[in-house]
Amino acid sequence: MIPKIINFCRAAFPFFAVLILWRLMIPFWNPGGILAIIPIFFCSFIRPVRWFVPFSVIFCFLIDYRFDTLLLWTVLFLFTYAITGFQNIIDMRNIDRNGLGLFACFIAVALIIMTLVNFKFAILARGLWLMAWCCVLYFPITELIKRVCDDR
Repeated sequence: MIPKIINFCRAAFPFFAVLILWRLMIPFWNPGGILAIIPIFFCSFIRPVRWFVPFSVIFCFLIDYRFDTLLLWTVLFLFTYAITGFQNIIDMRNIDRNGLGLFACFIAVALIIMTLVNFKFAILARGLWLMAWCCVLYFPITELIKRVCDDR
């Protein structure tokens, strides 16, 4: 009985991580629940989890709703998902440092689009802050997911 509960918790941890990070919305530290994009990116592209992509699309839409962006994160996620079909060009599963460089590019594209749509220096500064903050927290969150979900 206990091993079944442990296996369930391991399988459900990435889903709970997204839910908790999206729910812990703090205007300066986690605006719109943007930190939930870290496990969404990691568990969808770098270390795929079964049934995580439909869940990720829903939560990208919810991040868009809270962030007041018109399907920016959802479209960017779906575009990145389409690109991963070309695994012979970009092999995301075998990249070092848990794919931090790809994640930084993913966040940078979204923040550049947000800045270009409505350019103000305050939006530019906020975008740079969000990119730096998400990249700093990317490695600890992904390491936690890897260690909890490890099957050994």
